Amino acid sequence: QVQLVESGGGQVQAGGSLRLSCKASGGSFMYYRMGWFRQAPGKEREFVATIGATGVTSLYTNSVKSRFTISKDNGKNTVYLQMNSLNPDDTAVYYCAGGSAYYSGESATHYNYWGQGTQVTVSS
Repeated sequence: QVQLVESGGGQVQAGGSLRLSCKASGGSFMYYRMGWFRQAPGKEREFVATIGATGVTSLYTNSVKSRFTISKDNGKNTVYLQMNSLNPDDTAVYYCAGGSAYYSGESATHYNYWGQGTQVTVSS
């Protein structure tokens, strides 16, 4: 059973940065596509970014392109989300997800494993 544990969330002012981490255990991390999703209060969970099993290819939702960077360290079984130039619209609970490398990773249905989430709050 794969377990994912996120960390690194917190409160930051607009324009600031945070780096989220997601540590995996109990599975073959190097073969998984990993993704980050977020859910703001009263809204549905939305795709943020995904990275392929080898860490070479990545994809982002338009609203975070050029501000967020996803990376994967197979040696540490960890995926990261570096978030720069944060704004209040980025406020949400951020979830890490892992799944088959077969899929594109833009849909929550592409993932089998989910973390518990970490809160990110951006104040203006």
